[in-house]
Amino acid sequence: MAIRLVAMDLDDTLLREDWTISPRVVKTIQKAQAQGVKVTIATGRMPISARPYAEQLELDVPIITYHGAMIQQVISGEILFRRVIPSPLASKIIQDLYKRGFYAQIYLKNRVIAQTLNEWSQEYARIASVHIEETDLSNLLNQEPEGVEKILVIAEETALGNLAPLLLESYGERVHITKSKPHFMEITEGTVNKGVALDALAKRYGIAQQEVMAIGDSFNDLEMILYAGLGVAMGNARSEIKEKADFVTFTNEEDGVAEAIERFVLNVR
Repeated sequence: MAIRLVAMDLDDTLLREDWTISPRVVKTIQKAQAQGVKVTIATGRMPISARPYAEQLELDVPIITYHGAMIQQVISGEILFRRVIPSPLASKIIQDLYKRGFYAQIYLKNRVIAQTLNEWSQEYARIASVHIEETDLSNLLNQEPEGVEKILVIAEETALGNLAPLLLESYGERVHITKSKPHFMEITEGTVNKGVALDALAKRYGIAQQEVMAIGDSFNDLEMILYAGLGVAMGNARSEIKEKADFVTFTNEEDGVAEAIERFVLNVR
């Protein structure tokens, strides 16, 4: 069955180490779109951080952000799907994290906010090219009527590995916990992930699951790789992700996204 929808992660997948998209990848994606294939981005990033790349690729499909907590049209900014962590629960999680000595950021649509800026926030701002606000999170959450799209915890990988089971024990199915990078732990509302969002997008266009290809490299890509009719892991992906994928392509520095699209969409051998 032909591939009609392609979803790609951003960091360490579509993007090279310098956070640019290679000319070959751009050209390959444009060829696929010219043949009527829908191509989208599925990222943990906030919309404002993902939008420049979507615009560069001239994507005509809504993009998946916040690990599936939001689906948004690139040009108009129209929000097609949004699911948040309720403010009372988010406040409780934040307080819990602070008591354990962890740094955290919260995300409200296109805002990213931290209690106190530090070296972690500086590094994140550099990677994502976003401004991080500094304010009292407890007061902010008390004033926020709905909730937040995401909570990001930044710490050393071992510390995050020890933290995850404690959070799951405390909050269970009310939250979804994943990792996008070794030192980034991402917390979203319990029912959302990239796979759920990709399924919703495919149904919006009448595309069967078997006609979907998903490409990624990390734990936050696992659900969409498992959902897709063809799940592709990058050559630089974690071994746990490669084991679950149907195909392993080249690394992000070797145009792995282009290689996968050429092979399975454009049928270039």
